[in-house]
Amino acid sequence: MADRPLEALGGKTPLQVARKPNIDALAAQSRLGMIQTIPPGLPPGSDVGALSILGYNPNLYLTGRAPLEAASQGIELKPNEVAFRCNLVSLSADKASFHPQAPNAPLMLDYSAGNIETQEAKVFIEYLQENLGDGEIRFYPGVGYRHLMVWKGGNPQLLCTPPHDIPNQSIAPHLPAGEGAEKLWGLMTRAAALLQNHPLNLERRHKGQKPANSVWFWGQGRAPAMPSFREKYGLSGCLVSAVDLAKGIGRLLGLNVLKVPGLTGYLDTNYVGKAQHAMAALREADFAYIHVEAPDEAGHQGKLEDKIRAIEDLDAFVVAEVLREAAALGDFRLLILADHATPVGLRIHTSEAVPFLLFDSRSPFPSPHPSYDELISQMKPGCFVENGFELMEMFLEKKPI
Repeated sequence: MADRPLEALGGKTPLQVARKPNIDALAAQSRLGMIQTIPPGLPPGSDVGALSILGYNPNLYLTGRAPLEAASQGIELKPNEVAFRCNLVSLSADKASFHPQAPNAPLMLDYSAGNIETQEAKVFIEYLQENLGDGEIRFYPGVGYRHLMVWKGGNPQLLCTPPHDIPNQSIAPHLPAGEGAEKLWGLMTRAAALLQNHPLNLERRHKGQKPANSVWFWGQGRAPAMPSFREKYGLSGCLVSAVDLAKGIGRLLGLNVLKVPGLTGYLDTNYVGKAQHAMAALREADFAYIHVEAPDEAGHQGKLEDKIRAIEDLDAFVVAEVLREAAALGDFRLLILADHATPVGLRIHTSEAVPFLLFDSRSPFPSPHPSYDELISQMKPGCFVENGFELMEMFLEKKPI
């Protein structure tokens, strides 16, 4: 939900203009600061940012985004297998040749195939598995537009670009590169040929929806190994999220990944259900992690009004519910932050530091800046957490702020 000043908002950010009375009331009595969730040299993304927030140095533990999502789905990667994120996407042309020198390369119109629904997406991915899957390649359906491809003997060192980083750009300069890239080009070309006249795509076009006319591979890696949250911090915990990436991290860390109905990853998600299930789990667990995807999706789509609404819904339906339930549990500490910035004007992730808010019910801390937004960076004296993975130790009182 972190962003940059926008001319459309009079030089303010979505966080500054959004109505968030619960978060701002906390800000007035919390420790505020900025945190560098994305270490230098690593690509900005939720895999890197979420590991940092949970206290795990991404430089030590991150092998790729897709292996984390594979863990969420219970896919056990063998040592010689590489998982790739497989987006269903919408390109500007149905008949596409996926080669860097191909003439008239199509544009990446939509990294999410029009925010395709899970059940429709499953039809496409199962169709690709039926026609392209073999002893070397396997396709696995996920949630919405987010799916997986596992390549036996694949190269984890390929250079792959996230499709949300190239909106309305030619795909040619951003195709996978490196040893073995030709295999992926061929798979993408064959997938596009299979998908272009699929009955479901014909139906989507008839309805005025964007077709899922191609796949895009990225975020690859082998299975990671990391200590559990209990081993690292001596605490039990739970996690709730709509997306496989966050759920996969939770499972790898031994957190209880909560099943909540109605989670979509966008504005229509079950916000209240997330908060209620997390707070119920805290009657037994020490720690809860609630992940909300909607502000990020709105940023990628360049939808300013949706991003503001997502922030306001987070405040009204998640934070408000957490605060209602927390008092009954006794003393508590609450941390609010973004895992990275996704500026609406850019529609991509960026690496700048993001604001955080740390509230302790036992010792309210009067703040000179009674609002949670990017202007926290101008506070004097300011608190800056350069190594983002160290904030968790501060939150758990294992290290001073």
